[in-house]
Amino acid sequence: MSHKVHPYAHRLSILRDWRSRWFGKHGDYQIYLKTDVLLREFLQKKLRGMYVDGIEMERNRTTYRIVVRTARPGMIIGRQGEGAIKLRRIVLEKMAKIGVPVPKDLKIDVEEVRLPETHAAVVGQMIAEGLEKRLPFRRVMKQAIEKVMANRNVLGCRVTLSGRLGGAEMGRRENMLKGRLPLQTLRADIDFAREKAHMTYGDIGVKVWIYKGDVFEKAK
Repeated sequence: MSHKVHPYAHRLSILRDWRSRWFGKHGDYQIYLKTDVLLREFLQKKLRGMYVDGIEMERNRTTYRIVVRTARPGMIIGRQGEGAIKLRRIVLEKMAKIGVPVPKDLKIDVEEVRLPETHAAVVGQMIAEGLEKRLPFRRVMKQAIEKVMANRNVLGCRVTLSGRLGGAEMGRRENMLKGRLPLQTLRADIDFAREKAHMTYGDIGVKVWIYKGDVFEKAK
């Protein structure tokens, strides 16, 4: 068996927080979990191309809060908040469709991501966009890594592409690394994301790791 671990999950409670924050009773847990998983998948598909870094959920007895972190908040909110109202309506329709209880109060907050080049999910979407425009994959990888490494607080970046690269008959994997990437150091702040580029001849998988230095406990 391989010993790979997810860089985000590996650092839960050390550097990272859970993306769904709530407590459920024995009967509610399955419904809450199903709602979160299906809604997160639906929103990521719906908001594709808007550089969404992450979707977080928070609950209490009456309120269900969805936080969308994106590099393009204006595109989601729309003029005078029209987009946000429409998104809330779509989410309520989706909840009714999958047959989960609709909360009394549903809030959708859109937060802006500063320095989008330092977030792996945004960089992964940029690479996928470049591949879908039929740009040479090595150039796309190189440009993405150079953009990421141009930021002062980034110490290392790695990009992996796998699939029928360049439309070749046989799938293969290509890696590109710049700087350091200490994956086994738990205090290392490593952001990781997966993305897919949908091509006519099949999907190309994109993985991005970004290392932003070590996080030490503040001196008391």
